Amino acid sequence: MRRDAHRGEADRVTRKDTVSPSAGAGAPGAGGAAVGRRIGIGLMYGLWKPRVFGAWRVPATGPVILAVNHAHNIDGPMLMGTAPRPVHFLIKKEAFTGPLDPFLRGIGQIEVDRTTADRTAITHALGVLERGGVLGIFPEGTRGEGDFASLRAGLAYFAVRSGAPIVPVAVLGSTDRRGRLIPGLPPLRSRVDVVFGDAFQAGDGTGRRTRKALDEATVRIQERLTAHLKNARLSTGR
Repeated sequence: MRRDAHRGEADRVTRKDTVSPSAGAGAPGAGGAAVGRRIGIGLMYGLWKPRVFGAWRVPATGPVILAVNHAHNIDGPMLMGTAPRPVHFLIKKEAFTGPLDPFLRGIGQIEVDRTTADRTAITHALGVLERGGVLGIFPEGTRGEGDFASLRAGLAYFAVRSGAPIVPVAVLGSTDRRGRLIPGLPPLRSRVDVVFGDAFQAGDGTGRRTRKALDEATVRIQERLTAHLKNARLSTGR
């Protein structure tokens, strides 16, 4: 992976760390995310057949970041319903329209503008971690192949800035397009595997938050996430 591919975004989110975690007082509370988790459980287990592996690897307490591959439209709800703790996801602002807007906010999800350094979203995400919550991120930025081939620097920023460990998560659904009622969703009642990996620290232990440190952290993260996805596919036969 070319180190300059994500450098521009690293520049936008660092800039001498002008966003303070303590400013996260307005971040979504855990109560809404707990409600979202209950909704996710009912939705996912009602419409699909999730198999969950390694959920015990998610730390029971304290801040943690779930880094999830993004191949299906249900990846976020699937994690909300299968993770052992309530999750606050960073979700593109385009999803916050109509009745979905108050619903997503009500279940503790965070709106983010992907075209700029969204300071409100950054503040809210840091606030979640500061209070010992779980932040969910699709590090590829958008739904695609779901192979972690292209990572954004935002994940490295949140991990290095907060010191929260990253838990890689692979959501593996059917690639067969037959039986799909809606494009981008696995066929109803099909098996979907959710595989949690070992938690790891993105930083190098020095506490540095320079552009170079974020570049290096992003490379380390990509290596760990890619290896986890490969192992998850081997272990599940996907």
